[in-house]
Amino acid sequence: MPLAATGELVGGAAAARSAVVAFNIITLEHIEAVVAGAEAAGAPVVLQVSENAVKFRGGRLLPLARAAVAAAERAAVPVALHLDHVQSDDLLRQAPGAGFSSVMYDASRLPYTENLAATRAAAAWAHAQGLWIEAELGEVGGKDGRPPLDAHAPGARTDPGEAHAFVTDSGVDALAVAIGNSHAMTERTAALDHDLVKRLAGTLDVPLVLHGSSGVPDGELTAAVAGGLAKINVGTALNLAMTGAIRDFLTAHPEAVDSRKYLGVGREAMAREVERLIGVVGTPAAPPTARRPAPPTA
Repeated sequence: MPLAATGELVGGAAAARSAVVAFNIITLEHIEAVVAGAEAAGAPVVLQVSENAVKFRGGRLLPLARAAVAAAERAAVPVALHLDHVQSDDLLRQAPGAGFSSVMYDASRLPYTENLAATRAAAAWAHAQGLWIEAELGEVGGKDGRPPLDAHAPGARTDPGEAHAFVTDSGVDALAVAIGNSHAMTERTAALDHDLVKRLAGTLDVPLVLHGSSGVPDGELTAAVAGGLAKINVGTALNLAMTGAIRDFLTAHPEAVDSRKYLGVGREAMAREVERLIGVVGTPAAPPTARRPAPPTA
């Protein structure tokens, strides 16, 4: 089916008081696993390509993006393509021609005034191209090897009043918030500030996004969605599933040299995790008409 639009998926989930899960992809196996897991769950999904993933691929966006588009077009559920944590204006401007319907423009490292100015300019350009745009306010730690912020550090929590002013003045379509979450966590120990989630949801009229969800326990995720989160970003959880499965396979089969054997095991592990997390989040099922018909029986 044609590519879905991120804004429509997130908006529909928000209206249903639910959330859509957005998975970061690095390899073709990630793409295939996310689509397979979403199909197994019968739910829409977002494929995310981060600026760091583009750097890993030699600075070239199109090879991974084209693979994602091809997989999305063959999927039995709606699949959207999102460009994540963009700091480079040059990369931002490649998004429309590469099949992306949305971007997350990340100027959160800057002081508030500079973040607002940069984000406002990015939003104006993105909207002129028909792109849905997400931004971040409050610092979600753990990015690029930085440690998580202390819960009481300045910027470690998104202030509702400041968030309202930021969204109004920047014109963004969604806001990633800092509520006790952190990127790149390998243990699921994050404790979210659910009172803050409810205050933010009651203050803002745009969907809220949770980054760093891999470190959040299942119950915390479910409660956060119930409190108003509409887009849940996942990256590290897939890498943990893939790496663990490959490590176990190679330990059991030290003679293995065919990469298809261990990459296949890793892909299956990621697909199972995708299906499981979609179930935890409670993403509404895709319309029955969007699903691929079952193959004929013999």
